[in-house]
Amino acid sequence: MACLHDANSRHTIDVASLRSRPVRRLLQLYAGLVLYGVSMALMVRSELGVMPWDVLHQGVARQLGLSLGTVTILVGILVLLAWVPLRQRPGLGTVSNVVVIGLAVDAALALLEPPSALSARVLFAASGIALNAVATAAYIGVQLGPGPRDGLMTGLVRRTGGSVRLVRTAIEVAVVISGWLLGGTLGLVTVAYALSIGPLVHQLLPRLSVPLPLADERATPTAAVPKPRVAARSRSACERRSAASAGSTPR
Repeated sequence: MACLHDANSRHTIDVASLRSRPVRRLLQLYAGLVLYGVSMALMVRSELGVMPWDVLHQGVARQLGLSLGTVTILVGILVLLAWVPLRQRPGLGTVSNVVVIGLAVDAALALLEPPSALSARVLFAASGIALNAVATAAYIGVQLGPGPRDGLMTGLVRRTGGSVRLVRTAIEVAVVISGWLLGGTLGLVTVAYALSIGPLVHQLLPRLSVPLPLADERATPTAAVPKPRVAARSRSACERRSAASAGSTPR
């Protein structure tokens, strides 16, 4: 999610307007989401582990006999419903995230065969992590709304006043344990992804961010934060999350 702070209104800004550079932003948004699904498929086919949220998606898929993409979409919808009591407001990027990534991962899995050689599996895993960082920076950089999982995290940060690191860690530990108990794959890729995705996105985000006029940045303010103390924490949370791209899993 791209977060900006307006010092005058003291609002957290979710930039969802398409009045500025719509073609560039839409192309980058959907390219990023498709690449995100492809990166997920590469990690799955490596059979060396998957991203933290995909441990849950994979576990649920195996229990219900559904495709990974279908479960990704269904979980995204459920997480989006959790935004309602948190008073989070989705953007075009949020809704697109729910649908496009699920479709893309299923399409990529249909085209990719699992490699047998360990070197090829490692290459799949490394390529998946690197491509995921590019995809995350691409879709965050267009400033059209966070993914549902990122929005859940930031909503909880706003409501609880907790740190981004604490809330994110609690969510991801919960989904990883739940997914593992359901049969999801927890492996070296899961750990490597958790350790590397933040620094990678931090380096890529400035290169893929689309600059917008200040007038557009103020066009779609979200609900005001009720207390200045919490507002200060929310600002800090947004800055830290943009720097580290925290999840969702940028999703």
